Amino acid sequence: MTRNQRVTLKEIAAQTGVSMTTISKVLNGASDVSSATRALVEDSLRTNGYRRRKSRKRREYIEVVLHELDGDWALAIIEGVRESAADVGLAITLSVTGDRQAPGPEWLDSVVRRGPTGIILLFAGISPVQRAMLDARGIPFVIIDPAGDPAPGIPSVGSANWSGGLAATRHLLELGHRRIAAITGPEDVMCALARLDGYRAAMTSAGLEIEPGWIRYGDFRREGGERHARDLLRLPHPPTAIFAGNDLQALGVLHAAQAMGVDVPRDLAVVGFDDLAIAGLASPRLTTIHQPLREMAEQATRMVLQLLDDVPPAVTRIELATRLVERDSTAPPPAIGV
Repeated sequence: MTRNQRVTLKEIAAQTGVSMTTISKVLNGASDVSSATRALVEDSLRTNGYRRRKSRKRREYIEVVLHELDGDWALAIIEGVRESAADVGLAITLSVTGDRQAPGPEWLDSVVRRGPTGIILLFAGISPVQRAMLDARGIPFVIIDPAGDPAPGIPSVGSANWSGGLAATRHLLELGHRRIAAITGPEDVMCALARLDGYRAAMTSAGLEIEPGWIRYGDFRREGGERHARDLLRLPHPPTAIFAGNDLQALGVLHAAQAMGVDVPRDLAVVGFDDLAIAGLASPRLTTIHQPLREMAEQATRMVLQLLDDVPPAVTRIELATRLVERDSTAPPPAIGV
């Protein structure tokens, strides 16, 4: 069969010896099919590259899938999708499942039964099997990529993490800081590594060596930022500035500094990443890298709708620019320890 030929369900039935009725049940996520028969049909659908024609008439909503509702970050994404979907008469629904890397296995069967118009995933990626199952059912999906490493060809929207890390560190360098530490995210999350690489590039370009103890791998949570900041500020020669890989960790740095009697920004400059609403409410107000979360959500929604109309996107990966937002948490270093 050539790539231009579309396999039919009748041909799938002939190959597998499974009735058309049972194949239809598999496609629609019915529960009254044995696991062996389901696996046989799914394998044939995947091997033959079967794709159901997309239709806006199945369900009138976009499903947003994420591993946790973590405050402002998730709300900004959700609101961006909601507004863009509402513009074309669609609602949204939420599914919380899996971990940072991929949705949980239980989600796939349930989403097949629900049959949404399209899906927006806030994960590093999905498995080839998950991708094939969604393709077979004509359910378009786009990843809003918090991890920064989608598989080739998977439609995704992200931000310029490396450039953001570079801009944050250059801002501190331009203020005169030389002892700059970084608290990034988990070692297995690509966006955390990209932000850290931007930090390293800025330091190297300035001709500065990075002490091993200056780099800490956090968990993108406030408590982790506070814990690492306490350790850094207890060093014999502590940093005069800290670049935190997200705003929540930066808030943890502010809390640690306050508890230890370290004045921000007089004794310690702090830069975050995301530009969440809380950044402007912190004390002092947080200098941070603006990540265009709502714009990322809007772009992802547009891509889903294009795919629904069988309009292939001009590019499968969209990366939006980040920028520095300077507030009150950064200033030149103290005269001592520069």
